[in-house]
Amino acid sequence: MKKNYAVVDIETTGTDPKTDRIIQFGCVLIEEGRIVTHFSTDINPDQNIPAQIQTLTGISNQRIRKAPYFEDVAQTISNLLADTIFVAHNIHFDYPFLSNELERCGMPPLTISGIDTVELAQVFMPTSLSFRLRDLAEELNLVHENPHQADSDADVTAQLLLHLESKIKELPIITLKKIIGAADQMAFQTKEYLQDCLVEMQADPQPLSKDLVIIHGLALRKKNVPLFSENYFGTKAYPRSRKAKEKVYHNELDFRKEQARLMNLVYDFFNKKNDKNVLVEAATGIGKTLGYLLPMSFLATPEKPLVVSTVSLLLQEQILNHDLPLINRLLDHPLQAVVMKSSRHYIDLERFYQSFEKQSEQKQYTFYQMAVLVWLTQTETGDFDELNMTSLKHAFWHEVAHLGTHTLNPKSPFFSVDFIRHRQEKLAQSNLIVTNHAYLAQEDQRKFPQLPKSPYLIIDEAHHLNRVLEKISTQQFNLLAVQRAFHQLQDNQKFADWQVLVQKDQQTVHVLEILQDVLQELDEDLTDFYQIFKEEYPAEEDRLITKEMIDQLSLAGEQVLQRIGRLYQDALTLGEQLQTYFTIYKETFGIKEQAEWSNLQALLDNLAQQQTAFELFSERWDARYIHWFNAKRKTFQVQDLEASLIRETTWYERYQQILYLGGTLKIGSDRHYFAKRCGIPETALKIISSPYDYAEQARLYLPTNSISIQSTSPDHYAQYVANVVQKMAEKQQRPILVLFTSHDILNRVYQRVRVPLLNQGREVLAQGIGGSREKLLKRFLLSKDALLFGADSFWEGIDLPGEILQILIVTRLPFENPQRLQVKARNDFLASEGINPFFQEAVPHAALRLRQALGRLIRSEKDKGVMLLLDQRFITAKYGEKLRKALPKELPIKQLPLEEILAETDQFLNSDKSVEN
Repeated sequence: MKKNYAVVDIETTGTDPKTDRIIQFGCVLIEEGRIVTHFSTDINPDQNIPAQIQTLTGISNQRIRKAPYFEDVAQTISNLLADTIFVAHNIHFDYPFLSNELERCGMPPLTISGIDTVELAQVFMPTSLSFRLRDLAEELNLVHENPHQADSDADVTAQLLLHLESKIKELPIITLKKIIGAADQMAFQTKEYLQDCLVEMQADPQPLSKDLVIIHGLALRKKNVPLFSENYFGTKAYPRSRKAKEKVYHNELDFRKEQARLMNLVYDFFNKKNDKNVLVEAATGIGKTLGYLLPMSFLATPEKPLVVSTVSLLLQEQILNHDLPLINRLLDHPLQAVVMKSSRHYIDLERFYQSFEKQSEQKQYTFYQMAVLVWLTQTETGDFDELNMTSLKHAFWHEVAHLGTHTLNPKSPFFSVDFIRHRQEKLAQSNLIVTNHAYLAQEDQRKFPQLPKSPYLIIDEAHHLNRVLEKISTQQFNLLAVQRAFHQLQDNQKFADWQVLVQKDQQTVHVLEILQDVLQELDEDLTDFYQIFKEEYPAEEDRLITKEMIDQLSLAGEQVLQRIGRLYQDALTLGEQLQTYFTIYKETFGIKEQAEWSNLQALLDNLAQQQTAFELFSERWDARYIHWFNAKRKTFQVQDLEASLIRETTWYERYQQILYLGGTLKIGSDRHYFAKRCGIPETALKIISSPYDYAEQARLYLPTNSISIQSTSPDHYAQYVANVVQKMAEKQQRPILVLFTSHDILNRVYQRVRVPLLNQGREVLAQGIGGSREKLLKRFLLSKDALLFGADSFWEGIDLPGEILQILIVTRLPFENPQRLQVKARNDFLASEGINPFFQEAVPHAALRLRQALGRLIRSEKDKGVMLLLDQRFITAKYGEKLRKALPKELPIKQLPLEEILAETDQFLNSDKSVEN
């Protein structure tokens, strides 16, 4: 028999049930799977409603003055809820608060069963970006006229429950059973609700969907590898002229002169094969991706694929999900694509299956398990990025992440459906390979390359490449993490488990015993090594380490250094012997043994990485390498300052021709800046002229009443920035991006503005608070008036459509702190090479970042945008002219009092461009 549900939402004066009161109650009754009744009422709380709550809910003190008190409606509410199951979006708030109010009015407390739709959505909608009610309503196209009002929220929650129930009942019974087995920690009686759904499904079992397959108790979506096909009838003539292109576009694309020029340039470069390298600067927003995908579709084949490297996972996803479907609608010879990124981004089915043996009591762990069970019925890629997780740092993700195909067992039931193997099968049939700069850079660190040789490599967002190469070259030896991992092995008695794993061969049992002894010695010697450095260099901040310092170590210190090197070599040799055992016996392993081998393999991989980092730190003393030590974090690091010299990479020779494409490859009149940085100074730079009218589309303002940044305390500076941000937010109900050069100042400003802006109903998203960069950007895209605070990577490589972003506040010129150890060491190295580190490195890099920041605003010929720069050095400093010359010459730059800037901004953004003209 169908149960009756009371879907409830309450609005309150605050979050404390003892002192705060309900100001609105909403309830929707569901019977027989249908919404049958709505009930809502305002409630007089007999206390003032805080301003923040009034802004959030739209419920004012005046509105509830004549509303009934809770005492007047308590009996009605109690009767309404009798014999129902209580449903709420975050039941942990609504249920106890309402129960407390009923008790206060002399009514019995709530004892009815309850279900939480937040938890149900987290499990059964695993790829959703956000589980806030408003965001879920938007995703599912549910009518939500008044967010944060109880009647509207209750109605949407009721619709959400019905949607979730239909999704649950579409799942295979075997999946729901496994979810129920992990659901003990779900809120209230949510598990019992799932059991009721299972009973109904078992009473009327449905055949398994033709898109699914059951493998060893896991329901998985079937994977499809389409064979690459070419149209052999007639030759594929590249459409060079405007007329030919428009014929291909089929009215789905507008002809754009700059994009067409880029298409022809790309086709000619790779077709004529005159040069190894070419640089192409093209303005953001002209359709660069289509500008190279279309011409390359006439050249690329699975045997000679186009490899595209871009700066981030988010842009990889955009190429695959946005640009590729569009171009494939136009062509009769579609591009077939595969994404290449690190194996840790993918799930290992065997390791996931084994995670249920753990029987974790941690609630978050079991929620991830349940959500993944649902996701496996939806995904063909097994790529964690589909899940839009805030972070993948939780232990669960480490335990189920893929370690690479070398760890797989051909006899495993999951071998044939492994996601990395599926990706390799797709790779063989793909003529487009989409990767990222970090994955490309890591080819230098791999024994065997993961990307194929090809005549064609396009490095998109190329202006980020040198920084990524430097970052990837940085090797860190984290003593704290290494020793924590060693101690966990001992605490969990993993070596005892592994002894059982290798018991088929006594020699290997002995090898494992020796490895355990080696790790014990290594642990002790690493402790001694750290103590020696800590006593010599006790400062908590980063400390530069030179060859002379190493040479001056005591005899004991030198001996420890040598012993650690030998112990790591011994560990790697023993690891190779264990690998031999795995090769011989892996086909005899069961699932549990395979999971144990994966854990052992993870240790061996980590030891190899540690050995590489330690060897670099202790032995590489060429001038191009800088070494530093941090006593507080227990880290030893080394970086290659010439890692951005592309010709020295292992992957450079694997590509016959390379096209470097970016929005900012020259600085002012210097056309060779990027080429010199990358060690290819003779490379030609082609420039696709910008189609944008900056005089009409953009403004750059500097407040005349600003403060001197360099002579102001961090606290005073943060307060100034906070005041400017608040004033702009009050005047403009639009999304605002605020860029910082310091995480410390970002956090200080965030702490000052968060509550005042929240009181106005504005959401403030901040880097380092509330999720990954990708998640924050997606949240920002969903919002109509949020503020996003970012530093570092938020200056560059983010794609926000012009209608989303029209206001950008730059808090400070984007110079790196010259006192930072790594920056100072790089500057010293450049000076030793005869390069002026400030004028030939710092100023051009700051100019580049300013151009990139401006590029966030103007991405189409219809966009309008305002940049507010809070740093007078742009005008007053000697180098200011170089920075100004790096920006479009027709860009209006104005110095005005802040109040006038706010007024002009409002007038400029709200004016009609056609009227202006």
